[in-house]
Amino acid sequence: MKKLCALMLSGLLILGLAGCGDQSKTPAQPSTANAIADGTYAGEGNGRGGIIGVEVTIKDDTITAITITKNDETAGIDKAMDTLTEAILATNSVDQDAVSGATATSNGFLEAVNNALAAAGASKEMLKKIDAGTPESTERTAKEETHDVVVIGAGGAGFAAAITAKMNGADVIIVEKMPMAGGNTLISGAEYAAPGNWLQAAEGIEDSAELMAQDMLTGGDHLNDPELVKVVADNALAGAEWLRDTCNVVWEDELMFFGGHSVKRSLIPLGASGAEIIKKEQAKAEELGIPLLLDTRATELITDETGRVIGVKAEGKNTDYTFTAKNVILTTGGFGSNIEMRKQYDPQIDESILSTNSVGSTGDGITMATKVGANLVGMEYIQTYPICDPTTGALLYYDDARLYGYTVIVNKEGKRFVEELGRRDVMSMAIKDQTGHVCYELVDQNGFDLSKLQENHAAELDYLTQAGLMVKADTLEEAANFFGIDAEELKKTVENYNSYVEAGVDPEFNKRSMPAKIETGPYYIVKAAPAVHHTMGGVQINANAQVINQDGGVIEGLYAAGEVTGGIHGTNRLGSDALADITVFGRIAGENASK
Repeated sequence: MKKLCALMLSGLLILGLAGCGDQSKTPAQPSTANAIADGTYAGEGNGRGGIIGVEVTIKDDTITAITITKNDETAGIDKAMDTLTEAILATNSVDQDAVSGATATSNGFLEAVNNALAAAGASKEMLKKIDAGTPESTERTAKEETHDVVVIGAGGAGFAAAITAKMNGADVIIVEKMPMAGGNTLISGAEYAAPGNWLQAAEGIEDSAELMAQDMLTGGDHLNDPELVKVVADNALAGAEWLRDTCNVVWEDELMFFGGHSVKRSLIPLGASGAEIIKKEQAKAEELGIPLLLDTRATELITDETGRVIGVKAEGKNTDYTFTAKNVILTTGGFGSNIEMRKQYDPQIDESILSTNSVGSTGDGITMATKVGANLVGMEYIQTYPICDPTTGALLYYDDARLYGYTVIVNKEGKRFVEELGRRDVMSMAIKDQTGHVCYELVDQNGFDLSKLQENHAAELDYLTQAGLMVKADTLEEAANFFGIDAEELKKTVENYNSYVEAGVDPEFNKRSMPAKIETGPYYIVKAAPAVHHTMGGVQINANAQVINQDGGVIEGLYAAGEVTGGIHGTNRLGSDALADITVFGRIAGENASK
């Protein structure tokens, strides 16, 4: 299709109709020496965050510059476009592979560049072939470095650990296997459970660390480690304040109510996105002068004759690193994107189940830790998130409306079948039992507006509409018909639900927050399905974030924090507890490793 467009546009160019819209950028006619007219050409592509716009400058059939003119991609993931720009300029070729972990952004950017070529009446084959000359040496170099602390993984836990250790005076370095920082934190909503927070005080909500701990234990079926749960609950508020006051994270001025929590206690980062957390933590790390090596995969923990961890081996693009360290902190995340590891511990979670996770969540840290004797706990507990894209597995931020209490979830028959603020595992399994293994989440215009869906997640809404996964309709009947939902039954469901709102009690499913009726058109419905979201199992740690070996002792020199650890959430993690967990134990690991 792109080649056809290019040929059509080439014909227009020959007829003297070439141009870019902006007359100041209209190229001159090509000389006999050049296949493509020198000039700057505009193109657009569809990224994960919406339209990506570029301007491509061509001289002597060579791409000499690419300027990004429009970009709503997630901060951090957008760095993939810089990587691709460098590759295109170096090779004068648009035949580039997508950057790992940023496939949608990469494809949208490459689409934009190709469309800019089409606007020039050109195709990629018309670009000047660059003599590759002597092949780039594949010889690898070895490099040795010594640091006080090596942090493996540049997600929320890794940054919290590194910043804390550095502020305590330690010499710290972070190594990250992906080409961008952030991990799962970057692509999450990053809501943060903080009992006794300032917004609760303003709303008159009574809460405590003890109540949060009890909620975590209940939510994890009391298979959590009570000591670790207490550490998270007792320090969660301080962690949120640290993110705000030390890292300059901006929290929104309202709270969310996640399933399994007794009260509304979850803070929301600016824009309801983990990009706010990672962007601010990364900026703080840069301010402190903490080196961050991207595209650098840790492969092995180094131990001495006593079993103490004294360093890390890692592989960069062309460099083999040996880092000697007083202490190492594992913050490598879980294994939600490692299908074989998932199947090893729970055969039901196979390749048929999609994942919300970063492609980097492959359990590397767990594998390295077990090789030095670490004990694993809870590996069979793998959580699915109930409201995800049924075609890609991506978590849907449209679901924010549910967490504010404004939605109902129905099946193909138009009936509610689960509490909308229930535990994630309970909701997910209930959805899997419905017709087509999917659900339909309904919100009216009032709830849509109050949840700031258009303000925070416009690009996702556009995508869902284009993909046929969301409908906006003036009436419930019209919305139901779009998905083939029983319209009459849906209207009865909404009528009953509104009566529950009026009465202040839900006799069917005991929904714990019902702030408004569903009665103001237009109405929105999204089709969704569960996908793997969090792996509760991992390396065992103690309250000091030290990794425990299979004999119950401490592995000296090795700390861990975040989803790489197990035991904190039991069988099931409650929504918004992860950010508290990674921040609290990230700071504890950084504090103790820097001593």
